[in-house]
Amino acid sequence: MKRWFQVALICLFFISFTAFKTHAQEATKPMALPAPAVSYPWNASQLLEPADLADQIKSTNAKPVILNIGAVEDIRGATHVGAVSNAENMELLQKTVSAYAKNTTIVIYCGCCPFTKCPNIRPAFAELTKLGFTHIKVLNLPVNLHTNWTSKGYPLASN
Repeated sequence: MKRWFQVALICLFFISFTAFKTHAQEATKPMALPAPAVSYPWNASQLLEPADLADQIKSTNAKPVILNIGAVEDIRGATHVGAVSNAENMELLQKTVSAYAKNTTIVIYCGCCPFTKCPNIRPAFAELTKLGFTHIKVLNLPVNLHTNWTSKGYPLASN
C-alpha cells in the first residue's frame, strides 16, 4: 500500500508540474493583436454601387465624370488618368479636374486590388477633397474591377 501511495504521489506531482509548465508557457506567448479596423476617408453615401453606375452610363441623362485612377481597363466613358500612386499621374488628375466646377459629380475607381490594399483610391479621394470637390463618388469595387464590374457584364470602353 505504501508503494502504491508513493507512485500515486509521484504521478500527481508530475501531472501538476506539467500542467503548470504548459500554463506558464501559454501565458508568456505574445498575444495576437486583432486586425486593425480599416478606415476609409469616404463615407457610405460616397460609395457608388457598380449597378448604379452601369445604369447611369446606359441612360441618356447627364453622366458623371468617371476617372480611372488605376492601372486597369477603362469603364465606358471613363477618362484614363492612370495610377495616382505615381506622381506624374497625380499631376494629371489635378490637371484633368481643373476644368470642372467644384460641384461636378466625379466618380473615381481603381479596381486593381481590394480597397484595403489599393495604393490609388485613398490618395485620389484625398486630393479631390483637398481641391474642394463636393460630389466625389468612389465606385464600390471592394475586390477588384474584374470581380465587381467586368464579370457582371457592365460596360467597358472596349465593348
